[in-house]
Amino acid sequence: QVLDMSEKIRTKVKSDIDDQQREFYLRQQMKAIQEELGEDAEHQEVEKLKEKLAAKKLPENVREEAEKELRRLEMTPNASPNYGIIHSYVEWILDLPWDEYSEDKLDLNFAKEVLDEDHYGLEKVKKRIIEYLAVLKLKEDMKAPILCFYGPPGVGKTSLGKSIARSLNREFERFSLGGIRDEAEIRGHRRTYIGALPGRIIRSMKKAGKGNPVIMLDEIDKVGSDYRGDPTSALLEVLDPEQNDTFSDNYLELEYDLSKVMFIATANSLDTIPAPLRDRMEIINISGYTLEEKTEIAKKYLIPKQIEENGLKKEQINIDDESIHMIIDQYTRESGVRNLERQVAGVCRGVAAKIAKGEIEEFSVTENDVEEFLGKQKYFSDAAERTTVPGVATGLAWTPFGGDILFIEASVSKGSGKLNITGQLGDVMKESAMLAISYLKAHAETVGIPEEAFKYWDLHIHVPAGAVPKDGPSAGVSLMSAIASIFTQRKVKGTIALTGEITLRGLVLPVGGIKEKVLAAKRAGIKQVFLPKKNEKDVAEIEKEVIGNLKINYLERMEELLDHMLEDKAENDPKEFFKVSDAHKNSVTGKNGKQEMVSTSK
Repeated sequence: QVLDMSEKIRTKVKSDIDDQQREFYLRQQMKAIQEELGEDAEHQEVEKLKEKLAAKKLPENVREEAEKELRRLEMTPNASPNYGIIHSYVEWILDLPWDEYSEDKLDLNFAKEVLDEDHYGLEKVKKRIIEYLAVLKLKEDMKAPILCFYGPPGVGKTSLGKSIARSLNREFERFSLGGIRDEAEIRGHRRTYIGALPGRIIRSMKKAGKGNPVIMLDEIDKVGSDYRGDPTSALLEVLDPEQNDTFSDNYLELEYDLSKVMFIATANSLDTIPAPLRDRMEIINISGYTLEEKTEIAKKYLIPKQIEENGLKKEQINIDDESIHMIIDQYTRESGVRNLERQVAGVCRGVAAKIAKGEIEEFSVTENDVEEFLGKQKYFSDAAERTTVPGVATGLAWTPFGGDILFIEASVSKGSGKLNITGQLGDVMKESAMLAISYLKAHAETVGIPEEAFKYWDLHIHVPAGAVPKDGPSAGVSLMSAIASIFTQRKVKGTIALTGEITLRGLVLPVGGIKEKVLAAKRAGIKQVFLPKKNEKDVAEIEKEVIGNLKINYLERMEELLDHMLEDKAENDPKEFFKVSDAHKNSVTGKNGKQEMVSTSK
């Protein structure tokens, strides 16, 4: 039995060895035949890589690494799993542009022409690009800036990248960071992983084929993070001009120079970008377009594009300026022009349908035709009205869709000094109302408000559009005007609108979104606007033709505000209006004559 077992094992081992020898013998035969036919693929592949390496201009340390890996590749059998890994790695090294740069076209006039041709307005951005080119012309080895275009959707942030690349005569690569959660997307995976690849930065460099492209990092504010790492932290090295000349990718494990790359990031909001990352970028704010700018954009870019896309010829359709204004005002509410383009496309489709049916050969679109193509008016602007009763003031608000006017209403009723606030106001806005009341209480005698007004009357503040959440400190002066108006019984003068933050000391502090707010006031028919004194610099940036005949005044303190805002003559004498009976006083105060309850509602 033991002999049988021994014989079996010997037979099995002999059989296995014979199979292996046979396979080895056949492989050697196959190799000899391939060599005779000149088809030794493995050998040829390595030779091709060697030729490519000899012709490639590489830094010394990179060349040494590539040669070392090639020697390993020669010694590795074709069937080995390592063969593919080493081969891919060497290919990546040889495909990357290490010392190859496209020649910048340093013609400032040409760059200005290209930028103006592709985008209307956006003077700040164009000025920055021209400055970069000018410095590059004088000092050739400068590091490229890291720009971040920040603004509402649809204002042309992404398309600006292509124009910048065209004006610089550089390659353009773009990838979106929206929703990326894995740090390896930026830095790459280590080679030990199956299917490992370099990160998106190195992949973009390979696609560009030059060491100085324009790379656009779209939606940098929408990067996520989870257990796989934080991509925003990986971007810190990429977007730092002092560090990115030695950028290290996990896959390459070689230092790569990104200092000549012009990185442009885009964001709709800065709040979600971590502070260290925000600090590395030069933030350029692209605000919304004015009515005049939108009209020009529609005429120069949107209408010609939609005419072509809807199969029409230029001579078959004409849309006049009044119709464009009507589409902008009554059918869109946005800072950018995306929705405007959709509405223009709707008009073009309507005309195309008529032409296709054979009803007409050409068509001129007027205001009367817009409703036929786009349906009933979608948006109604709040028109400024002369206030007919005390307690109503007009504020200015910033929204992601541009500026808007805001009515603040205040009314009083007999009570115990309670404050009610409605209209979906956030905590900051509620605090502004409390600040205004505290200031008026402290200066009641000067302003001319009787003491009874605060003790025996309830104040109700409401901001219409109750379904829309509102917050921020910039309604402070508007709330102050409305509350002062109801307590002094003096109406707010004419068509006046105002914005600014208030303090207990009586200061008026600066706020943001001035351009959008001024445009909203002009659109609504406001004649006069009051702004904080420190916002004077923001008004200087708005074009004179945009402001037109709108009168702009500046405030430093709240004492001036009440003199400017309120009518000299009161509708009712406050002392008489806020007089209450002794019975009401007794119901509010306790036996000891002190007021028992004054509550402030949140």
